[in-house]
Amino acid sequence: MKLSELKSVVKEAVKEAIQEEMKDILLEAVRSPQPVISTAPAQQNTPMPEDNRLAMRENIQNVLGNMMPNANGTISATSANVPMQVTNTNTASPDGQLPQGEVSTDQIMNLMKGKV
Repeated sequence: MKLSELKSVVKEAVKEAIQEEMKDILLEAVRSPQPVISTAPAQQNTPMPEDNRLAMRENIQNVLGNMMPNANGTISATSANVPMQVTNTNTASPDGQLPQGEVSTDQIMNLMKGKV
């Protein structure tokens, strides 16, 4: 038997086996009991009381802290808003951190040249 004939026989056998398995799966799905679908009306959201809304707004403002909105009303959060505190220079460990210092975008671009 030639290799091409063997390949076609194996291919046909695999195809038939897959078709049989799919047939069994579909038959099992059709024969299984169907879940009951509830027709209860959807629950409507009630508006939050005003005092809760004010408390939530105050909490959000506390979280945002000194991040002030720009002229267009968006908040600009930068690394200056979150000071970097490095306690460990082992960056390979699960709790590793990067060393102190700043890297300019020019330095990053120079490192990336030729890598793309």
